[in-house]
Amino acid sequence: MHEITISTNDKPKLLSQLTSLLSEIGLNIQEAHAFSTVDSYSLDVFVVNNWEPEDTERLRSMLVKEIPKIEKKAQSESHAVYPVVEQDQIGISLVSNHMNIPADSIDVWEIDAYQLLFEKKIATGSSGDLYKGTFCSQDVAIKVLRGEHLDDKLQREFSQEVLIMRKVRHKNIVQFIGSCTRPPSLCIVTEFMSGGSMYDFLHKQKGSLNLQSLLRVAIDVSKGMNCLHQNHIIHRDLKSANLLMDENGVVKVADFGVARVQDQTGVMTAETGTYRWMAPEVIDHELYDHKADVFSFGIVLWELLTGELPYEHLSPLQAAVGVLQQGLRPSIPSHSHPELADLLKRCWQREPFLRPEFSEILELLQQLERTVADERDDKQKGKSPRRAVTTIRRERR
Repeated sequence: MHEITISTNDKPKLLSQLTSLLSEIGLNIQEAHAFSTVDSYSLDVFVVNNWEPEDTERLRSMLVKEIPKIEKKAQSESHAVYPVVEQDQIGISLVSNHMNIPADSIDVWEIDAYQLLFEKKIATGSSGDLYKGTFCSQDVAIKVLRGEHLDDKLQREFSQEVLIMRKVRHKNIVQFIGSCTRPPSLCIVTEFMSGGSMYDFLHKQKGSLNLQSLLRVAIDVSKGMNCLHQNHIIHRDLKSANLLMDENGVVKVADFGVARVQDQTGVMTAETGTYRWMAPEVIDHELYDHKADVFSFGIVLWELLTGELPYEHLSPLQAAVGVLQQGLRPSIPSHSHPELADLLKRCWQREPFLRPEFSEILELLQQLERTVADERDDKQKGKSPRRAVTTIRRERR
């Protein structure tokens, strides 16, 4: 493990920006502590792993290079007057092989239920309800398990969800704030995603995405899923309803109720997930691994492309039988970008080993995004002179 201490001028959202940076580098954050002074000085301390101890100096060099970019980006986006911190003004210290010894037995993630204020019910499920509320003046989502459903199976799933959400930190994964783990008050508290789900946007609001927006959403999802898989976590229920948007339109992976840490054998069993998005090996109760999430991502990508419900003319069970026994897949629109269509087909392969990893999917989508942006710029440059000529001709007439 490493302990990273970053000292710089304080500014809004500094901690979240530094957290995102460390996650993007590939670090797994175990602890984060932020301190600030009345004269606008900030000290942020992170305990991280997932980095080779003998490679500490390279990590330090990378942070020294990347942190000023955060300052410059924040200044350009907000037009604020915060000074851009130069490299020699940033103090960064790292301690290798940090041993994390708790000072006491208090669980920092445990929330007193009396500190939660419930505002309104957002959704109702088979075993619990979702509320919008506040915790320490922050808008939060509160997932509450109803007392009459608290059997052993549900309590195990609740414990697993808390364990997984505590394990991962990423800008494209809904942020875990805390939980109440003492029955009968069992609840999970996360950041509130004011933009709602991609499912509601696509199917209820009848929203549509142009290619550029589609790629942006797909890249967000791929980043979040790549982080999960790097931490050996299989989501097992990836679908548009479990993709939420914040107030800035950033999409984050949510709902880890059936997610699991992949065991040492690399395979899992049992029929878990939602039929319309479920991989054939999961439907058929075969052994499966993280590539089941890749299949589900292919269905999500098709949703983003069409705005339609997968196999909408079939019942969920009919769709599952078609996928398993007949090789049924949704029809890819003829107007789809060829590279996007090819990615869909690869994600839908019957054999899991033929499906790409999310690291490869992310790279392909980012490259396609750059290509589409270049094509758009070229098209705009090509049209501009023609518009000018048309105007001149009209004036002459």
